[in-house]
Amino acid sequence: MIRTIKIYIYASLLVLGTYFQLKRVQKSVNQLTKEEIFIQPRSVSRKVMKRTGSMVMVNGQEKLPKGPVLFVANHQGLFDILTLLGHLGKPVGFIAKKEIQKLPIIASWMELVHCVFIDRTDRRQSVKAIHQGIENLKSGHSMVIFPEGTRSRGSSLNPFKLGSFQLALKANVPIVPVAIDGTYQMFEERNGRISPSWVTLTIEDAIFPEEYNGKNSSEIAEQVQSVIKRRLQIDGADDRMTSSGDQQVSTT
Repeated sequence: MIRTIKIYIYASLLVLGTYFQLKRVQKSVNQLTKEEIFIQPRSVSRKVMKRTGSMVMVNGQEKLPKGPVLFVANHQGLFDILTLLGHLGKPVGFIAKKEIQKLPIIASWMELVHCVFIDRTDRRQSVKAIHQGIENLKSGHSMVIFPEGTRSRGSSLNPFKLGSFQLALKANVPIVPVAIDGTYQMFEERNGRISPSWVTLTIEDAIFPEEYNGKNSSEIAEQVQSVIKRRLQIDGADDRMTSSGDQQVSTT
């Protein structure tokens, strides 16, 4: 537990250390590229992941399409967001719970990378948030969704909720399935104690609008879920440690 507390303190100090950079970015946001704004969120995420002792293996980064995309990822654990921010290889915003808006500095950075905060208890606000996500995509900002809606806290995959797929359908952008494996072993499996894990982040082939146009949300969700499920079943622990090919091991 002491180690876990030290990691929380370390992460908090890292976030506090970005305060002055945050103010500089806010003042000149219109003159900066998405990549320049994203430097700090990516750096902090990588440093925290490294401090946990975890290794992140990234597969398929060369498959990333140019331009905005909707990333659809499974949601194993608390560290999924840091894994994606630090290692996905593209600036992204998230559909995030409204409670995160209460976190100083973090919420401001999230706004800068075009995250959308959603109140799932308020249907009208949820619809408004989805529309904002669609506008973000149309404006050139990639988004990440976790269609399971909540953490699976293990290697299983919960059913996908259909509403979030409207972001791709309305914005007419590629859908990129992303399989995350191993993050639940960092926190959820340890009863709230942070432990190192071997995490794999696999970027699958993009599904372009011309491939999914004519399908409804249910059909698209089933297709994407099938891709992620297949990847999670294939990548056992031994395979992750010995596989080769289109992969990149990230430790910083």
